[in-house]
Amino acid sequence: MKDDFCYAGERFADIQMLRFRLDGFENLTLRQKCYVFCLAEATLWGRDITFDQMGKYNLRIRRLMEALQGAVDSSSDQKQVEAIRVYLKRIWFSNGIHHHYGGEKFEPGFSEEFLKEAIRRTDTKKLPLRAGQDVEGMMDELLPIIFDPEVMPRRTNKADGEDLVETSAVNFYEGVTQQEVENFYAALKDADDKTPPSWGLNSKLVKENGVLNEKIWRMGGMYDNAIGHIVEWLKKAAEVAENEEQRQLIYLLVDYYVSGDLRDFDKYSVKWVGSHQGDIDFINGFIEVYDDPLALKATWEGLVEYKDREATKRTRTISDNAQWFEDHSPVDERFKKKVVKGVTANVVCAAMLGGAEYPSTAIGINLPNADWIRAAHGSKSVTIGNITDAYDKAAHGNGFKEEFVIDKPTLEMIERYGDLTDNLHTDLHECLGHGSGQLLPNTNPDALKAYGNTIEEARADLFGLYYMADPKLVELGLLPDQEAYKAQYYTYLMNGLMTQLTRIRPGNNIEEAHMRNRALIARWTAEHAPEAVDWVQREGKTYVKILDYERLREAFAHLLAEVQRIKSEGDFEAARELVERYAVKVDPVLHKEILQRYEKLNLAPYKGFLNPRLVPVCDEQGNIKDIEVDYSESYEQQMRRYSKEYAMG
Repeated sequence: MKDDFCYAGERFADIQMLRFRLDGFENLTLRQKCYVFCLAEATLWGRDITFDQMGKYNLRIRRLMEALQGAVDSSSDQKQVEAIRVYLKRIWFSNGIHHHYGGEKFEPGFSEEFLKEAIRRTDTKKLPLRAGQDVEGMMDELLPIIFDPEVMPRRTNKADGEDLVETSAVNFYEGVTQQEVENFYAALKDADDKTPPSWGLNSKLVKENGVLNEKIWRMGGMYDNAIGHIVEWLKKAAEVAENEEQRQLIYLLVDYYVSGDLRDFDKYSVKWVGSHQGDIDFINGFIEVYDDPLALKATWEGLVEYKDREATKRTRTISDNAQWFEDHSPVDERFKKKVVKGVTANVVCAAMLGGAEYPSTAIGINLPNADWIRAAHGSKSVTIGNITDAYDKAAHGNGFKEEFVIDKPTLEMIERYGDLTDNLHTDLHECLGHGSGQLLPNTNPDALKAYGNTIEEARADLFGLYYMADPKLVELGLLPDQEAYKAQYYTYLMNGLMTQLTRIRPGNNIEEAHMRNRALIARWTAEHAPEAVDWVQREGKTYVKILDYERLREAFAHLLAEVQRIKSEGDFEAARELVERYAVKVDPVLHKEILQRYEKLNLAPYKGFLNPRLVPVCDEQGNIKDIEVDYSESYEQQMRRYSKEYAMG
């Protein structure tokens, strides 16, 4: 790979595509490369599952728009042609017709009549017609989904006081109300079960003939075709795994995909969290519940990774001292783990992203999510180093910090320490924050309902923020001095109070759990510690000013203690009060100012990633002699290839 590797790529709508490098991949053995390749194929086969989960009509609308290329390209109305192209690119990026972050439905920039004409000029064999359906019938069915703003307006609705199931477009439920869902899963829970399954995690709940029924996502059930291919490639991966432990792990996952039994998933998760041999690891399955308004159903995601051994020294230092951090946390003693078990953390290079991790991906992951597994067996965390590196490289010199940071000394501090403290906060968040604390006996893990994701992310962020300023980090060699943490404190508050608003459309509330978490922490702190945080107006521009960094840490400690109490006790009303008061609403005046300032920078508020293409190279006998990494594929080429080669059917 050349040193002039191009990280930044195509821009459209509010998106910029980036590329990430597979540094060190060339140093893997051939067996390891083949293992990565097979796991990557298993990852790519989950794509259509995620599309379907994000909305009942997403796959058909995507296929419709993909089929129109010839008819659209022949049109002389270039404005409408470009609008259709952008609409399709947004669908590809978001795994559906709703914004990947804000959740609002896309507004087509083309007319309904133009689309109809393009459809009528397209070969009917290419159109997503249902059995017995003609073209006009298909348009009657799908066009209101595309054009009517009142139909499926939000992917995941979290508005307080509404039926979150009936008003969300995600395809996790059909014909049921929120109360029916809550009653159904409450009836499955056994208060005496110390190892409860994550009920509902891998199914769609529907009402058929007046009876509630789960459609399980497994082989022989819902998503059979895609899961069958995933299993096929997992089995091939097992044949070239680095060791026996990895082979056993893969076959436990296969058992779960075959049975659909959530206790099989728990067996796999316990094995996975204890699996540490080898350089290569992966995530593959129905994992995170952020997209479900009730935080029960998991979206399919995939990630293939290999260790960055040098960078992992940082996270290993953190995990080796996990008990110290737990013991010195500012939360009530009742909520602390007396013995922290199995906390491991690595910095990794992503080799392939899939499902909910593609094209927009996390920079850190901590799993498994089941509280009882965490308590008994621990957790594994990763910081995805080549993803954070790509973000940093692409953002260098773009003018963002210069516009929003209050003064030159603060900017110089951030330039000096910012990348280091960003990575360290991610490590603390994933490695320790999510793994810290414990529920009180008999606390329902789902007690916080729709507020659970935001509270959990706030808990992990606060844990990291509190310890960023601790002298222990300098003692451990994780920070160079006692001033470095201030860079993270400033950028975190600036983001939570101001700059993340660049991602919100005028008039909208904050919807995404991570954004709500940051707003909650920053706004609560500004209100409760005014002697530490202030607003400054200068030449018509608003800035955040930190007056007292030590007092700011005290405020973080106080809020962490309260958020941990809410989590440990399952205090739904307190969670609701915190989130609704601090994390949802947007100040329209400040929002307008921030958007105007940001617009002048000509930046895209959202970033996503193109996967590298892994290409087997064979000798004359057809045996694989290498796996090459190809970065040349364009966004459209990659998306159309995926739609063709990994179609669920």
